[in-house]
Amino acid sequence: MIVKLRKSALVGAASAIAIAILASGFARAQDGVDQLPPIDAFPPIDAQDLPPVPTEELPPPSPPQELPLPGQEPMPAQAEPDWLNPDVQGEPLPPPEQPAEALPQPRSKPNKAVEEIVAEQEKKVERVTNPVAEFAGLDKITGRITSFDVYINETVQFGALQVTPKVCYSRPDAEEPKTDSFVEVDEITLDRKIRRIFTGWMFAESPGISAVEHAVYDVWLKACKQKSNVPPPEQAKSN
Repeated sequence: MIVKLRKSALVGAASAIAIAILASGFARAQDGVDQLPPIDAFPPIDAQDLPPVPTEELPPPSPPQELPLPGQEPMPAQAEPDWLNPDVQGEPLPPPEQPAEALPQPRSKPNKAVEEIVAEQEKKVERVTNPVAEFAGLDKITGRITSFDVYINETVQFGALQVTPKVCYSRPDAEEPKTDSFVEVDEITLDRKIRRIFTGWMFAESPGISAVEHAVYDVWLKACKQKSNVPPPEQAKSN
């Protein structure tokens, strides 16, 4: 308890000393302000007593120069204009040279041989319409293959199948061979009914693309003909 009272007494004494120092300093500052002369004691300043201000116009600053990048050649310095004589015009600077790549290149004349080849490729190959389609038939039980001719829109029976070609197209001999025919194939069932089992295009070069699905017989296109040893249907009926 006694120690606490001593500490509080010391703190109070320090505070009193600090307040006294601040009060003495404020009093000294007030005395210094009072000793300054009044504002009216300073003489007025006359404009004539001031030194003259120069009226000459300074030249405009020169434009900044671009520094070249590392590895580039510095650009040639251009002539500065006469700032003191703005009415005098200097010689115009020449236009910048265009790079060789930007200049228009002369168009080369087309090659006639190339044009002829492109024209031949773009030329549409005409199809040849044939009146006879040649087929091949396979009997899966005996393994025997039989070739037979069928006229367009004629129906020929091979085993239990009836084959009817609608069209038969081919290409000229000078062109790439491509033979196709639109064919309808019907099956004669055991109860003497006719059931369609195939309708579509047959290709002589790719017989496996459109195969006839039957358990015993198979038929595919071999070629298209203009003539056949088999007489046409009308002549056969007349005979």
